[in-house]
Parts: sequence; structure tokens; C-alpha cells
Amino acid sequence: MPELNCSSAALGAGVFNDVGCPEAALVCGMNISWLLAQATAQDLDDMCLSEKDYLAMYLGPPRSPVFLPVCVTYLTIFMVGVLGNSLTCTVILRHRVMQTPTNYYLLSLSVSDLLVLLLGMPLELYEMWQNYPFLLGEWGCYFKTFLFETVCFASILNVTALSVERYVAVLHPLKVKHMTTRAHVKRVIFMLWVLSMLCAVPNTSLHGIMTLPPKFGRQFPRSTICHVIKPTWIYNLIILISTLTFFLLPMLIISILYLLIGLGLRRERMMTVVDTSFGPEALSRSHKQKLRKRNMQVTKMLCVLVVVFGLCWAPFHADRLMWSYIDPSSERHRQVFEHVHIVSGVCFYLSSAINPILYNLMSTKFREMFSHVTCYSKGWPARSSLKMSHRSTLSEKIPK
Repeated sequence: MPELNCSSAALGAGVFNDVGCPEAALVCGMNISWLLAQATAQDLDDMCLSEKDYLAMYLGPPRSPVFLPVCVTYLTIFMVGVLGNSLTCTVILRHRVMQTPTNYYLLSLSVSDLLVLLLGMPLELYEMWQNYPFLLGEWGCYFKTFLFETVCFASILNVTALSVERYVAVLHPLKVKHMTTRAHVKRVIFMLWVLSMLCAVPNTSLHGIMTLPPKFGRQFPRSTICHVIKPTWIYNLIILISTLTFFLLPMLIISILYLLIGLGLRRERMMTVVDTSFGPEALSRSHKQKLRKRNMQVTKMLCVLVVVFGLCWAPFHADRLMWSYIDPSSERHRQVFEHVHIVSGVCFYLSSAINPILYNLMSTKFREMFSHVTCYSKGWPARSSLKMSHRSTLSEKIPK
């Protein structure tokens, strides 16, 4: 489109009132004499912008400038994450030997990760492809916000419950039969998801569809975005509370639990070394050594899972806090936030794909089951299956 002539002569001559007025201009069809009398300095700067340029000035570019590299990264994470979490769900649901209390928490975590990858990632990629207008409407905005909040809370609650289960299983084995039965674990997981959904409601209720206010009597329906529409201070308070309640506090509790587990396993190892009994007591000691070794393997794997979880989710919460407290008018703040937002997004989705990789690397049981599912053949050794049915890398009950 040729550059618009916004000189005083053109305005005074009524160029923008004529039939040949360039429709892309915001002031097309306006009473120019009235506009010049009422306009502010900012209005005079905006009056000759096209609608596209006007939206870009106030909402940013319609497509993210980093869409292509981020899209390639996200799609790689998507393929790895969907395959890995689907395998995790399959081996736990299909093989009864894998249906242990600990693995039920891992199953719940995999479901949360699949929701993020299958529903959350496409929505975010679409928004990066077309920042505005938001075409899914008000309920689509609610769904998007509710989904991310729910899986955020459900993930950290599942990891926390998993850590508590490990603490009880290792340091208080006599309580295992009462506190970590399958029925009990299923009830706990159900309550965790209900709690996550309830806690997602406040932030969801603050969001809605926002459009730019009319300018020169012109509406901007193409400016619709899913955004916070309630007072900003309420949003900032909710983000602060959720970060403390659903990240910092759980990570502190988890760290303390694994510290106590590590000290307990170290104490058991020292007692085993000192014990030099023979006969039936020696058999009992041998069984305790095997059990301790299995507990150590499980604890190491879950400890690594928690560390990776914390590292991946820390940028996500930093991103939310930064968005709550940055100065939108500061160009430097916006540039820093854009970089943090990209890193937090990659880490957020990476946390949904990396867990099955950790299971495969650190758990003999999961590694065998993954191989069994992906490379199944009639020649699968019966002896290996029998061995797997009598031991569990992720959970072992103490005999009476």
C-alpha cells in the first residue's frame, strides 16, 4: 500500500473524507476538523497508521519472531514426550507387577504430562503463530488457563505425594501396608486432581477476552486476546501465593524428606556392616541387604526426578513472577522477559518429556518393560518374565 499523505494540507482538504479514502487508515471516514480539535499528541501520531501497524504497535507482531526455532524444539519434545509417557502408561496399566503404589503416582504424573503435550503445546504454538485475534472465544480462554493451572498444581502435588510414599516405605516400612495400598493411593491421587482443579479456578476467573478500545470511533475486533481482565493486583497476589504454595514449599518439604531418606539408608548400611551373625539371622540380613539395595536404586531415581523437576519448573514460576512485577513501559524489561519466557516454555515442556527417559536410564524394571512392549516377540524368555514378576525396582513390601 502506498504511504499515506498525512500532511496538514491533505487533512484540511478532506482527503480522508472522500470516497477514495484509503480504508486501511484509522481515520478513514472521520470528521477531520472535529478530530484535529479534539485529538491529543498521541492521536496525531496514530491517525495515519494502518490497522495492521496500529495493532502491531500496541499488541506486538502478530507472529512471534522466534516461532520457527521454538516450533522445531517443541515438536521434538512433543514426539519424545508423547511416546515416552504413552509407554509409561502402557506398561503400568498392562502389567499387574508394575501396579505398585509408587508407580501409580508415576502414572498420574504421566497423564498430567500427556495433557500438557497433547492439549497445552498445540494451543501455545498456535498463539505463537497467530498472537491475535484469539479465535477460541471466552470459553477457550478459560479452558487454556484452567488446563495449564491444573497440570501445574497436579504435577507438583503428585511429586510431593510420591516423595512422602517413599519416605514411609523406606523409614517406616511397617506402615506401608496401611498407608500405601492400591486403593489408598488411588483415593489420594483422585483427591490431588480435585484439589488441583479447585485451586486452578481463581486464576482462571481472572482471565477473559480483551480487545483494544475504540480509536477515532473505529472498533478493532482483530485485536482480541486471552488476557487478565480483572485488577492486576489480584492476579499478582494469586501468582505469588501459588508460587509459594505449589512450588517453593513443596520443594522444601521434598528436599527434607529425601535428606531424611538418605540418612536412614546410610544408617541401615552401617548397621548391616557391623552385623556379622550367622544361620537364619544371616539369611534375614541378606534379605535386608537386597531390600536396602532396591530402596537405594528407587530413591536415587526419584531423587534425580525431583531435581530435574525442580530445575525445569523453576523458570516457569520465575516467568510468572516476572510477568506480574515487570514495568510494561520499560523496553529493557520486556526484552529480558521475552528471553525468560522462551527458556521457561522450553523447560516447562521438557519436564513433561524427560521423566520416561529417566525411568529407562535408572530403573532396570522400567527398562525391561519398555523393551518388552516395544520389541515384543514370541521368543521373549519366560524365565525373564518370571523374574520380573517376583521383584520390583520401584516398590518392595516388607514381609511380616
